Order: sequence, then C-alpha cells, then structure tokens
Amino acid sequence: MRGVITFGPALVAVLVLLTVAGAAIVRWGELGQGRAVVIAAVRAVAQLALVSLVITAILRSNPLTGLFVLFMFGIAAITSARRAGSWANLPWTALAIAAGVAPVLALVLGAGVVPLRPIAVVPIAGIVIGGAMTATSQAARRALDELKARHGEYEAALALGFMPRPAALEICRPSAGHALIPALDQTRTVGLVTLPGAYVGVLLGGAGPIQAGTTQVLVLIGLLAAEAVSILVTVQFVAAGKLSRAG
Repeated sequence: MRGVITFGPALVAVLVLLTVAGAAIVRWGELGQGRAVVIAAVRAVAQLALVSLVITAILRSNPLTGLFVLFMFGIAAITSARRAGSWANLPWTALAIAAGVAPVLALVLGAGVVPLRPIAVVPIAGIVIGGAMTATSQAARRALDELKARHGEYEAALALGFMPRPAALEICRPSAGHALIPALDQTRTVGLVTLPGAYVGVLLGGAGPIQAGTTQVLVLIGLLAAEAVSILVTVQFVAAGKLSRAG
C-alpha cells in the first residue's frame, strides 16, 4: 500500500495550506474571488466524502449505477447552463453534453471494450461526462462572448445578405473551437508531461502498465470524440439563438 495516499493529519494540513494559498493568490492577484477557491475545495471534500460513503452500495446494483450516471449527467448539464449564463439554457446544454457522451459510451460498452459492470461503467461515464461538460461550458462562453464583442461584424454580415445563423457561425465558430485545445494538449503530451488519473488509478488498482496505458488511451480518445461533438452542437445552438445570456 505504499503507493496509496492515506488519510491523516499531514494530508489535512497540506489540503488546507493549498486551499488557502490558492485563494490568497486569486484574491491578491485580482484574478477573481478568493472565496470561490475555498468554496470549491470544501465542496470537493464534502461531495467526495458523501460519494465514498454510498459508492459501495451503488456499485453493487445495476439500477443504482444507472441512476448515479444520470445524476452525474444532470449535475453536468446544470453546471454548463449556469456557466453559459442562464438557467434557461439547461435543455440545450443537456442536449449538447448528451450528444457527445451517448455515442462514446454506446460504442465502448456495446463493443465490449469496457465491461458492463458498475465498477467499470461509473468511472468511464464520469470522465466522459465531465469532459463534455467542460467543453460545452467553454464553447458556450467563448461563442457568446465573441458574438457580443463582434456584434458589429455580425450586423455587417446580415447587411451583406447572410442569414442570421450562418452569420453567427462565421463569427463564433473559430473561437468556440478553442474549447477543444485542453483535450488536444492532454492527449498529445500524455506520458511525456502528465500521467492522467485513469492511468494512475489502474496502476494503483493492481493492474500492469500495459493495461493502464490501454485504459488511458481509450479514455483520452473517447474524451476527444465526446468533446468535439459537444462543442459542435453547442456552437450550433448558440448560432441558432437557443443558448444565450440571461436577460
């Protein structure tokens, strides 16, 4: 068990120190509200503690596993809707995330690459849903910000005879596409710069490096596919006026 991080006073002290340092840097550097870092850290601890208490029961039941995956998806959709700027965006962020997640999970589970067992389904689903959520949030914010900043160009395109949706796509599509950069960079540099969570988790679970590497490659490429689809759908929703700022 030497490779496992264990709970104890030292871990608590390090977590508190990192949280305080992060909040102080954000506040003093005028990067935002320092309390946001504290709130995020506290929520992470509380949520993971709760999940740790119930995950054993969830992983023993296929119906509970399905409900837990749906719960993760619902939270992801709500988070993206809030990041985009309005609760009214919820149906559209949910559709964008689902458009990326559903085909990836259907493929890897249907092909038998990932076994239909709760212990395998939950982490893979969580990773893919989380990636699609982030991509949707970033694409929506970038696209909406670009349309606002370049509204004059949008109006000029309309004056030249463009329909509203194609005109909006010309403005916001390149910027929204940048939301895929983190996933691309992570995939390009895996093993050279980082050893991502799936790889480390499989190793800590007792599997060999080859199996860990295979799992991580599947996760990374699945994330790329899911995020690309979610970004595409998000941009289309923004251009169509479905995703918008509050008010």
